[in-house]
Amino acid sequence: MTDVRAWLVERTYSDRDLLTLVYATSDGERYLQKELAGRLGGETTAAIDVEEGRLAQVDDDAVKERYAAEVERMTAQHEPDDMV
Repeated sequence: MTDVRAWLVERTYSDRDLLTLVYATSDGERYLQKELAGRLGGETTAAIDVEEGRLAQVDDDAVKERYAAEVERMTAQHEPDDMV
């Protein structure tokens, strides 16, 4: 299966020390959500390569636009392997 580049567009922490990362494709149409123990968040890169089949579809147009805008900002400021 083909890998697709996805960029970090959202990072949230829960009150239970859970870190949620959302990576999205450049068009904002597909995403991958990862949940990690909060202390592992220091190893977060600006982008990852994801198997196409692991990406979910974004159904909300406003979210698509927000993700696409955040990808544009991230690509302007970071290389894919930058720690963020």
